[in-house]
Amino acid sequence: MCGLAGVLDRSGEPVSPVILKRMTDAIAHRGPDGEGHYIDGSLGLGHRRLAIIDLSAAGHQPMATEDGRFVIAYNGEAYNFNELRVELEAVGHRFHSRTDSEVVLKALAQWGEKALNRFNGMFALALWDRQKKELLLARDRYGIKPLYYAQVGNKFIFGSEVKAILADPAYRTEMDREGLLEYLTFQNFFTDRTLFKDVRLLPQGSFLKVSMRGGVSAPMKYWDYLFEEPEHPAADEEYVEELDRLFRQAVNRQLVSDVDVGAYLSGGMDSGSVTAIAARQLPYIKSFTCGFDLNSASGVELGYDERATAEYMSYLFKTEHYEMVLKAGDMERVMSRLAWHIEEPRVGQSYPNFYAAQLASKFVKVVLSGAGGDELFAGYPWRYYRAVVNDDFEHYVDKYYGFWQRLIPNADIKRVFKPIWPSVEGVWTRNIFRDVFLQRAPSLTRPEDYINHSLYFEAKTFLHGLLVIEDKLSMAHSLETRVPFLDNDLVDFAMKIPTRLKLGNLTEVIKLNENEPGSKTAKYFQKTHDGKLLLRKVMERHIPSVITDREKQGFSAPDASWFKGDSIDYVRRKLYQGHPRIYEFLDRAAVQSLINEHLEGKQNRRLLIWSLLNVEEWCRQFIDAPTPTYHPTKTEQRHT
Repeated sequence: MCGLAGVLDRSGEPVSPVILKRMTDAIAHRGPDGEGHYIDGSLGLGHRRLAIIDLSAAGHQPMATEDGRFVIAYNGEAYNFNELRVELEAVGHRFHSRTDSEVVLKALAQWGEKALNRFNGMFALALWDRQKKELLLARDRYGIKPLYYAQVGNKFIFGSEVKAILADPAYRTEMDREGLLEYLTFQNFFTDRTLFKDVRLLPQGSFLKVSMRGGVSAPMKYWDYLFEEPEHPAADEEYVEELDRLFRQAVNRQLVSDVDVGAYLSGGMDSGSVTAIAARQLPYIKSFTCGFDLNSASGVELGYDERATAEYMSYLFKTEHYEMVLKAGDMERVMSRLAWHIEEPRVGQSYPNFYAAQLASKFVKVVLSGAGGDELFAGYPWRYYRAVVNDDFEHYVDKYYGFWQRLIPNADIKRVFKPIWPSVEGVWTRNIFRDVFLQRAPSLTRPEDYINHSLYFEAKTFLHGLLVIEDKLSMAHSLETRVPFLDNDLVDFAMKIPTRLKLGNLTEVIKLNENEPGSKTAKYFQKTHDGKLLLRKVMERHIPSVITDREKQGFSAPDASWFKGDSIDYVRRKLYQGHPRIYEFLDRAAVQSLINEHLEGKQNRRLLIWSLLNVEEWCRQFIDAPTPTYHPTKTEQRHT
């Protein structure tokens, strides 16, 4: 697990070693165990290493093949590297380290981009072919590891984080106004845009090539999700046994490490199941939980603290357990540092995850997460059922699009974006939404077809956003997060499970407010006992039924209460007083009227408030600062 950066100047100008080092210095937090640089005329590769497998100098990067033709800068883990190594040795390759990096390098040298589909794990990589003078960038199937790039004149600049690109003086920071509209509609990016103008995020499951002679290719997809009903479904019990086998295999695969491995233990089924399996192989594995001070919470938010459940599972699995409690002020203390690390806000309110990663990093270098279980096994039924009964595909898109406008509905967009409306009025967010399905057949006839389309959509967008944020938050603390649910064999199986084994009544629609995670999950589950049916049945073998029978509880702080109470002065100071930077792009009166509806208890707009705070801090961190470099305040230093 590491960070990479690089540049290819297609004009033929030689790469500056000073700028290349500045790029890797900008992402030093991703790899404190070593750094390396490689320059071949107009091509430069930089690397920061977080040593996980083979801690020796043999794992130093950038790494080259013996003949010097191929050079790689690689970030990730290929959990099946030992099997691939055996194959490569059989055709004559020799290895000088025990790293997966060397296996990935030689697999690409042997099989070209076809090797990408053979890697079972997470990765972002840059491979330079000295013979062809061609650069290959690639990202794993699910988008666990990010890879950004920008074209500035003849310069092609890239890195694991945008900060690496900003370190090259050729790039000048500017807000991507269309990206801002996209984010403030969906609280996410469904395209490859970012908040940084001209900076793109390579799509998951894709690669692109940059040639000195042929220019820059469009991203090419080598893998995509395909949720579909099986033509000849197996017996129900066969699905139970196979899911159990594949889940255990996935967790055990991802325990490979030469450093300590821990696990997040939130109190829910997914992280609890991962921890249960891992604890069988790693006695007294360290586990980590964040809870919340609820003294100023109210209503459904009084159930947000899951420490008691996590402690119970720690007792059962005999883990070495650590926990911390977050209060309203912790968001304010960390916001500046958080915005610098995540660079571009995406789904959810991520500061609790930042603290969880900080806690885990004090004890381990690798932590297991339960991410992906909901998206693969239908953990959000109140979403899918919104768009199950439809006239046709376009009707489905209209209904699901209306639901996924998480922040600013269409009716308010023109009013909110008044200061920059001429530059964004040509953006149709419905088209952005619909284009997620470009690879999917529009002929749908059954409720199951629409459910599978919804699962596809959420894996491509919502899960991807969660993964990008998780990478930034963990690597901020030099911590590697692994996601066993996103094992290739497990994902391939999950996509072919009959929908009836994931969900109950496919035509039932219960409308719930997406802004209220506690109320919607508890209310829906109490009414239907629905979602993740097969997974719940399998996990009863590994964790108590009191856990598998619980409603889904998202990892959220009681911010709806805090924004109206303990944090109200912070919200007013950032979004009302003085000259907030966001009002260069957004209409002050329109924005504040929406916020007032929350402060007055008329609407729950916690996600909007959180997103506005993030964008405001983003403006100050990246637009106002000529060279963005994070320097913690004295208050933050005391809490780090």
